[in-house]
Amino acid sequence: MLKRWQGLLASLWLGQMFCVAALVAPTAFASLERAQAGVLMRRVFELDAQFSLAAGLLLVLMARRLQRDVVPVRTLTAELLLPLAALLATVAGYFGLQPMMEAARMGQGALSFGALHAVSSAFYAIKGLAVLALAWRLSRPIS
Repeated sequence: MLKRWQGLLASLWLGQMFCVAALVAPTAFASLERAQAGVLMRRVFELDAQFSLAAGLLLVLMARRLQRDVVPVRTLTAELLLPLAALLATVAGYFGLQPMMEAARMGQGALSFGALHAVSSAFYAIKGLAVLALAWRLSRPIS
């Protein structure tokens, strides 16, 4: 039963990320002034990061629980490493870069806002690929 919940959570996380990247961000910048869209997207990405931390942590805990029930020896599995990779990408891409992006927006810092935005987008893509791979792995029939 826990395996099904794990698959459902990974799929919900992937769907949430897809909606942010493919629907919310383009719609915000197409329908609002650039500054207003930026404010909206900052809030959306803040919520995305909070959800990602919660979902990633829950998925890691579920993977450890399932692993403990099956194999008493600690091993690194894809079901454990993929949410950890997504968590690392979230921490680096949002919590690490967000203060730097705010400074760049005010003309401070070594890197431009555009460069930091590109790095942040790369971390979001890495997170998305990790969650996609996890959801794919967890969608296999339960044996």
